[in-house]
Parts: sequence; structure tokens; C-alpha cells
Amino acid sequence: MNFVRLVVATLGLACALSPSATVGAQDRYPSKPIHLVVPFAAGGATDIVARLVAAKMGNALGQQIVVDNHGGSRGSIGADIVAKSLPDGYTLLSGTSTTHVINPARYKRLPYDSVRDFEPISLLVMVPSVLVVHPDVDARTVKQLIALARANPGKYGYASSGDGTSLHLAGALFARMADVDIQHIPFRGSGAALTELISGQVSMMFDLLPSVLPNIKSGSVRPLAVTVKQRLQTLPDVPTMSEAGLPGYETYTWNALFAPAKTPKAIIDRLNAESVKAVKLPEIRQKLAELSADVVGSTPEELAAHVKAELAKWTPVVKATGAMID
Repeated sequence: MNFVRLVVATLGLACALSPSATVGAQDRYPSKPIHLVVPFAAGGATDIVARLVAAKMGNALGQQIVVDNHGGSRGSIGADIVAKSLPDGYTLLSGTSTTHVINPARYKRLPYDSVRDFEPISLLVMVPSVLVVHPDVDARTVKQLIALARANPGKYGYASSGDGTSLHLAGALFARMADVDIQHIPFRGSGAALTELISGQVSMMFDLLPSVLPNIKSGSVRPLAVTVKQRLQTLPDVPTMSEAGLPGYETYTWNALFAPAKTPKAIIDRLNAESVKAVKLPEIRQKLAELSADVVGSTPEELAAHVKAELAKWTPVVKATGAMID
């Protein structure tokens, strides 16, 4: 009788450790709520996108996705929390160009590696920027603005939301590609920068479209070009930067989902499928369009390639601006 029990116990253990048992455990994922870390304050664009997607993904997965805001250090604190979490699919990150590209390029001592410490899930949306000038600036096209800046080196300044921010780097890339001498004038946040532009204290600014669109419509600023490859439905008459005379110029911010490194592929694939379905639902597309966000919904491999390409593009720009920090 003892021998029979031993055989049964041994077979049971073998089954439990078999690949099919492991797959079965992953097939039951998720069996408890998932935490999605947003590394910025509640109410911002990253937070809004995360909550829209989390609600729909949670419904499809049969478990609530709880959004946790962990702001600070320009997203580094929240990103580091996820990087050091268990790779079991229950702690995810709403990553951005700031957490995965700008911070790694800017900070010499970052507590995480944006490539090594994360498993990409999906690039969800991209948010375009637009080059705007004060109405008194004697330029109605990008070519005219470049000519004006070249004829008056150092005279014109561009506002940004602070040193090393995406808006600062957008202006720095413009100056580099257009070969113009324009001064960077940082402010505490994009709202303050836009206020100074409207008042005429600065000449130009690259700003995210959702922030500046009301001012474009009111005529308090003049748009010269959008910074993505194709014209936007919200500004159909405004050319792209390439169309306007600066081929190859492209800037934007983006939101993506990441998990800790070594999260099982079966879990990554499940999260990818549900996140892509979520952003492509008509009601979510409509809400994202109101934020001027362009839906992507990529594969994990496409997101991995995107992050590496962005690092290659922006790291030299950050170094050229002198915005690197120990």
C-alpha cells in the first residue's frame, strides 16, 4: 500500500513540474488584480491614457487593473519600482519617452536600464508636437523662420518646459538640423512657457498639440508645422516639418506598456493582445483622438526596436545641449 502511495505521489509531482503544468498556470493568468504604475502625477496625459486602457484591459482579462501613481524624478521613481518588481505580470509600467529615452540619455546614474530591465508589451499611442510662433514674428512658414533666425543669430529664443525636457530637446533638434542660433529659454512647466509665448516674451515654442490647440484656434499663437510624418486631422492645413522645409525632422511623445524583465512570454503575449484590442476600440479611439493622440498598438518586438531607435536619436541631442546630469 505504501508503495502504491509513493508511485501516485511521484507521478503527481512529475505532472506538477511538467511544461504543461507551467503553461496551465500561465493560462490562468491573471488570478488577482494587476497594478499599473504611472510614474507621473494623476490627471496628466500619461495618467489619462493609462486609465482608459487599464479599464478596458481589466474587463477583458477578468481582473481589475489598479492604476498607481508614483511621480517624482521625471518618472524615474515609478519606472524603478517596476524594474525591481517580480516578473509575474502583476506589476506593469506606463512608460513614456521620458522614462525610457530622455532620462537614460540625461542621467549618468539612473537606477534602471530602460532596455535591459523591462519587457516591452506594446507602444500604445503617440502624441505629436507643433511648432508655434508669436503672431508678431515675421514668419509664416518654417523656411521663413529659418531665414529670419540665420539673418539674426542669437536674437530669437524658444520656450520650453525646462532643461532636458522633451520640449527643450525638440527645439535643440530643430536648431541643430536647421543650423540656426536660437536661444533656449526654460520655464517651470509647459503652461508657464506657453504664457510667455502668448505675451510675446519669447518668439517660438515646440509644444504638445493637446496643450496648445486651444491657443492655435484662438489665434494667440501661429502654427508653422506639425512634428510628425503626416498631417493631422485636427490641423489639416498645417504642413509637416518635412513638407515645410526641414526633411527628416520628427518629434513626439509616446505612451507604452512595459513589464519587468524576464516576465514569461505567454504573459507578455496575453497583455499585448488585450492592450492592442483596448486602444483600437472605437470609443477609446475617439477619446484618444480628443487628446490628439495617434493610436499605434504595436507588437512587443516593434516597441523594443522603437526604444532603441529613440535612444540612438536623442542621446546625441541631449549631450549637445549639455543637459546631462551626474
